[in-house]
Amino acid sequence: MKDSSANDSKKPIKEHGTTSSYVAGFVLSLIFTIIPYYLVINHKFSTSALISTIISFGIAQMIVQVVFFLHLGRGPKPFYNIVFFFATVGLIVVVIGGSVFIMNNLHYNMTPSEASKHLAEKEAIYQVEGTLTGACQKILANHVVTISGGKVTPHHTDARLCDTLTFINQDSRVSIITFGPHPRHETYSGESELTVKKGKNKTITLNQSGMYQYHDHLDPTIAGDFIVTK
Repeated sequence: MKDSSANDSKKPIKEHGTTSSYVAGFVLSLIFTIIPYYLVINHKFSTSALISTIISFGIAQMIVQVVFFLHLGRGPKPFYNIVFFFATVGLIVVVIGGSVFIMNNLHYNMTPSEASKHLAEKEAIYQVEGTLTGACQKILANHVVTISGGKVTPHHTDARLCDTLTFINQDSRVSIITFGPHPRHETYSGESELTVKKGKNKTITLNQSGMYQYHDHLDPTIAGDFIVTK
């Protein structure tokens, strides 16, 4: 009498998925594609949070692809396949992470004029070898803009060059202050956006003269402007 269990153990492992698994993978792929697209189109988060969200969905998308379509772990040697896969992913992460670190370091040391001015202001570098950097030699008056109840007070601010402007958020929600009229974003004093949380004030140095607008990236109705004179 033949041992049926012995025969079963010799059966090859099924490497292909079922129709339901393919459909589930396809639906998940659509979901993990549509959600980040919607978030990007509607500007739901700040730049850094949006990048982190996109990367997270990208990782989730990758997992769906290798599990539902590439059938990782269903081969004759699933353990080795998984080990080699994650070793490859780890190598890719190291290479990409190192590349981003190098590019960020190069950007820090070889910045364009606007970013260089912001860096000089941040480090209080008024001049370099007799050449003015555009940063303020000393800080003058401070002006305060308060965000409360979905409104900014005051709506308009008159200031002089080398004054400072402080944004204070009294609402529970986070405000992402960006410069320029909505939906166009501009850069002021090297700053493209300011994340202002409740109890976490943000201050910028007014080192560029002219009239400027600002608004909340998450709620464009929260907006104001300021004029900087010499």
